[in-house]
Amino acid sequence: MALDTDETGRLADLLTQHSEQIVDRWTDLVATSLRGRQSRAELKRQVEDLNRGLQAAVGGGGVDLGDESAAELRAVLADLSRSRARQGFSATETAVSVFALKEVLLDLIDVRGADATGLRDYVAFSAFVDQMGLFTFETYTKAREELIADQAEQLLELSTPVVKLWEGVVAVPLVGTLDSARAQVVMERLLQTLVDTGSPYAIIDITGVPAVDTQVAQHILKTVVAARLMGADCIISGIRPQIAQTIVALGIEFGDIATKATLADALRHVLRLTGVDSTRRTARKAF
Repeated sequence: MALDTDETGRLADLLTQHSEQIVDRWTDLVATSLRGRQSRAELKRQVEDLNRGLQAAVGGGGVDLGDESAAELRAVLADLSRSRARQGFSATETAVSVFALKEVLLDLIDVRGADATGLRDYVAFSAFVDQMGLFTFETYTKAREELIADQAEQLLELSTPVVKLWEGVVAVPLVGTLDSARAQVVMERLLQTLVDTGSPYAIIDITGVPAVDTQVAQHILKTVVAARLMGADCIISGIRPQIAQTIVALGIEFGDIATKATLADALRHVLRLTGVDSTRRTARKAF
């Protein structure tokens, strides 16, 4: 329900004449709902911004929150929603900060003693506040979803470290559930590390992976093939008996890809390939 032109004018007059009173009462109500989780000075600054945006919206003739004159108000509401989402407040706590304006308007209009025009104004003003609250709730939800997605991506990156063991050899120690999304991240990070370090050998250790399905096995095979195209050889280590049985049951062929039972076996294999092992033996014999 949008305000009509007359209602917009009366709301603008109300906000202008009682601006200081509105800010103080609104701040008190929000502070009570948040129970001291945010300083009063910060709350008052936010309420002042909201009140300023509200005055600009209705003072500019806006009869709906989607109007051009309400752009500043929408921006203030969006900033409030995003900051509350980052600070860990709930969507309800954020929306209540807006809906508290209804109680402030209720006191100013004095509905009990108001005539029909006053009652209609309050209903219309309340509907406009509802629009503000719903906009806040929607923006908060989007901000929260973006925050969760960013955190999930960061956790995914942290759970797929690519480490340089020594010159020319990198390793990817995987622990936990390996799904298609994580396997894709593993492939991207490993290939990028091979480019950055110029390493000809990579060890993919899945000792800490409890199970591997067809899609994940295919991702690992694609990673090995992609690394070969870049001139690097991959060794897969830590294949548990259960995973080996699963791979055989699924009919997945690893072909000529080097696989080792343990990470230690993979390291010894790479040492032989790089000639480091024979060099050390020769050196020990010389002594």
